[in-house]
Amino acid sequence: MATASKIYLNPTPVRIWHWLHALGVVTLVLTGIQIRFPEFINLFGTYKTAIRLHNTAGIVVSLSFVLWFFYYAIIAGTLAKQYVPGRIDLQTGLWRQGVYYFFNFFLGRPNPHHATPENKFNALQKSAYMVIMLILVPLVIVTGLALLYIGPAWSLVHMVGGLKILVNLHFLIACALCAFVFTHVYLATLGPTPWAHFKPMWDGWEEIEEKH
Repeated sequence: MATASKIYLNPTPVRIWHWLHALGVVTLVLTGIQIRFPEFINLFGTYKTAIRLHNTAGIVVSLSFVLWFFYYAIIAGTLAKQYVPGRIDLQTGLWRQGVYYFFNFFLGRPNPHHATPENKFNALQKSAYMVIMLILVPLVIVTGLALLYIGPAWSLVHMVGGLKILVNLHFLIACALCAFVFTHVYLATLGPTPWAHFKPMWDGWEEIEEKH
């Protein structure tokens, strides 16, 4: 027999940040596609419009990243605990969660990780978010701002090997982030229902099934 209980998983500041960040990232992806392939893609009317939207979204994402880092590192003080895999995560968590996602989920077996406000993410999520939020997002922000303010950042442009190298580096990092977005959305559907993990990002509450 199973009963359902609710836990308040995502506070309001986290939810606001999540959707602001998501809107900015999607805008960056769509405008970036037109900027990179203007001869094939025209989503925003003109090339100049796409660049303006891309630059604006880039500033929004940069500011949202600062807010995210400030909230988890300073206000909540849980940045390392939430986003960096611990010893148990590395020893057993990665394997158990990988087996669940690739096999046990399709056999109807329970998720080995049970989210709590203090430990929201499983070992694979922590590993992925650590790479995304602490490495790739800062890199795409730095390279993007260097391209936006090419004059003041010329020393960085020269350091990486020139403007062409910087543009390609920015593009490749963006491709990795784009791939993560699709993976993130897909994995979010692997709950008791396809929408179960989306709901907590709207109202903050997640339902937990307890077996007796």
